[in-house]
Amino acid sequence: MTAAPFSDRTGADAFLSGLAGLGVAPLPLGAAALALACRDRPRVDLGRYHQHLATLAREVGEAAATAASAASRIAALNEVIVGHHRYAGDTLTYEDPQNANLMRVIDRRKGLPVALGILYLHAGRAQGWKIAGLAFPGHFLLRLESHDERLVIDPFHGGRARDAAELRELLKAIAGNAAELEPRHYAAASDRDILLRLQNNLKLRLIDGQQLASALAVIEGMLLFAPEQAGLWREAGLIQAELGNLRAGIAALERCRALAGDEAAGRQVAALLQRLKAQLQ
Repeated sequence: MTAAPFSDRTGADAFLSGLAGLGVAPLPLGAAALALACRDRPRVDLGRYHQHLATLAREVGEAAATAASAASRIAALNEVIVGHHRYAGDTLTYEDPQNANLMRVIDRRKGLPVALGILYLHAGRAQGWKIAGLAFPGHFLLRLESHDERLVIDPFHGGRARDAAELRELLKAIAGNAAELEPRHYAAASDRDILLRLQNNLKLRLIDGQQLASALAVIEGMLLFAPEQAGLWREAGLIQAELGNLRAGIAALERCRALAGDEAAGRQVAALLQRLKAQLQ
């Protein structure tokens, strides 16, 4: 059995930091999501969660021994993830933060679309399959390709394959009746963006609930694997300032200004910095 890449919070943070320099290369999404979950539950033994990810990969491989088409590979994924392990989308308590923590998703066998999607990605890629998350707004979807066949998977709804008509209906439900499917809705999301999308679910819920210290901890975890995200540094700076940590807020905003992609954004951050520095005097 392959050794686990980390066994505690310190190792998980080091693992996430190691992802920062990998650019657009495929990331070990299952392990990365587990590392992020560990930051919120540092005293829980990680062994069985690593083992569960390995089990999913092995069982899908066994179920897909003769699977060559995209449809048969999806069937193998669903046989294991939905059929054997009873994973499902949490439709009753969708907003529960546990739905974005992979450890709790594994415990409860339910979660958000992106959390369940990461399990599909982990198990499918372990077979060498071409499977990716999509940049579809508001509802995380997957695309699995085999030969000339491409199918879109909805991990939240039993791993069902969605056709163009269903995707169009889903998009309109999310973005309004004027929305129409465009090529960008079928574009693959980077693995880094998938992890950011997972953590954004937690961050936004915590901010809405005024749990700023916890939201800051989530942002700090995101910055371990995505340190070039200027927007995260801006959010970290503003929350630090709100918590009364002015020097830490200034340091974060200085980093944001250094990464700002356009002049207008840079000016906005400079104005924020000026206000915070004035408070120190």
